[in-house]
Amino acid sequence: MQVQVDYQSPAPLNPPLEQRYVLGQRLDATSYADATERVLSWAKRVESRYVCLSNVHMVMEGWDDPDFREIINASDLITADGVPLVWALRLLGVKSAKRVYGPDLTWQVCEAAERAGVSIAFYGGTPESLKVFVEVVTERLPNLVISCAIAPPFRPLTVEEDATYTEQLAESGARILFVGIGCPKQEVWMSKHRGRLNMPMLGVGAAFDFHAGRVKQAPAWLQGIGLEWLFRLLMEPKRLWRRYTWHNPRFMLFFIGQLLGGHKGISVSQADSARISTSEPVDKL
Repeated sequence: MQVQVDYQSPAPLNPPLEQRYVLGQRLDATSYADATERVLSWAKRVESRYVCLSNVHMVMEGWDDPDFREIINASDLITADGVPLVWALRLLGVKSAKRVYGPDLTWQVCEAAERAGVSIAFYGGTPESLKVFVEVVTERLPNLVISCAIAPPFRPLTVEEDATYTEQLAESGARILFVGIGCPKQEVWMSKHRGRLNMPMLGVGAAFDFHAGRVKQAPAWLQGIGLEWLFRLLMEPKRLWRRYTWHNPRFMLFFIGQLLGGHKGISVSQADSARISTSEPVDKL
């Protein structure tokens, strides 16, 4: 994977966050209120930023592909979207760590954008699910301005198609962009478009499909005990079985290795030194 992370973000005005590295990937100890405030402040200053909402899948994609991990670590904010990563932060000394879950952050940022008169845009989903999602958002937040909604094809885009979509987003007047094309595709896309789109971009994964009712969310109690992955596996076994049977056991093994090795995740070099070599090929799901 080719990685470009030379874009220089403007100097941050928000206070720094406590951070830890889990298997080499940075996690920021943020909250819904803090993340929403940062996104709105970037939007009002018309700054090009991107936000990653990390879970075990993303951590392990970065473990298997250091270039992808570099893209994640170069982002402006990385939240603990998955409950296991909240536990990891707490085990690494961040006792106040909280989950910041993509579908919930989507609503909170949309609500704040409506109050602030900041327009938004959506990029992702299928034409059908995106249409339903826009209708749901419009019904719930009637004063929110949705400047653009694009459902790109699932295949790789041509240079001309990407340029056309980028131009549509740039000229739409949107100040916040929600990107829902799945990990690792959306994080790579945001990285490539930082500096091209002068707005914060949030990689929210399946949030569009969840809120459109196309994909069922796990009950809150299952989410709370870290078994959301099991619910999703039962809902979509053919698509997700390899992801969870490959990534989850390795995450547990390697993170235990990080802890037993005394690596507290204070710096990326320490976390990387805990890496355990594997010889099995990696399937990108």
